[in-house]
Amino acid sequence: MPEANKIAIQDFSFYYDSCRALWNVNLCIRSKEIFTVFGPARSGKTTLLKSLNRLTDLIFGANHTGTVHLDETDIYGPNVDLTRLRRRIGMVFDLPTPLPMSIFDNITYGPRLSLTNRKSRLHEIVEKALRSAVLWEEVKDRLNTSALRLSGGQQQRLCIARVLALEPEVLLLDEPCSGLDPISTASIEETLFELKKTYTIILVPHNIQQASRVADRAGFFLNGELVEEGPAYQVFTKPRDKRTEDYVTGRFG
Repeated sequence: MPEANKIAIQDFSFYYDSCRALWNVNLCIRSKEIFTVFGPARSGKTTLLKSLNRLTDLIFGANHTGTVHLDETDIYGPNVDLTRLRRRIGMVFDLPTPLPMSIFDNITYGPRLSLTNRKSRLHEIVEKALRSAVLWEEVKDRLNTSALRLSGGQQQRLCIARVLALEPEVLLLDEPCSGLDPISTASIEETLFELKKTYTIILVPHNIQQASRVADRAGFFLNGELVEEGPAYQVFTKPRDKRTEDYVTGRFG
């Protein structure tokens, strides 16, 4: 039985002052799938991700038209609690950004602020988040050591675990493997397959090959327009639009 839609984007356009970054996007993303958003630079991919948890609110002059629904909630509605929204839709950026503190304190930083200070509960949160990010076995004996001593791939999985500690429903991942070696990249991709059992994942991949490896469905963006979306095997092997075919076969981009 197919999963229900988790996010519904309708007639959504986004502007930085008068510069249009997204144009009339209509897209539904299902619960518990990996949806990859791919395309050349400056095609609107990161803007789309930031729009989904309203990080774009922090940009002076930014504005939008259209709607975005998370389940039944219009995320741009006047009564939306932004803190709660960003807890429901967590984002991990391309460069790992561990805090200069222990692995344990990195994971518990958010929960201490908003959920609990009880030590036993914090230990449960840390283990669950690290297991979900497929990092627990590698760090369980050194939780009190600095997170800055982890490898690049481990740091990125730690950043994913830090978001998971807040128990989100959707994960936004903006090129999480861009600076990583092939082994670390494989570890992140393995993590994604585990995470999609529980979470909806929207991924801007590092390259076309990664998009085709991990996606359940995919959308090709070009100059702020959603050119084509569908099942990954169809988009990458039998695209309907010639612009998609030209991009995935390397004729441009």
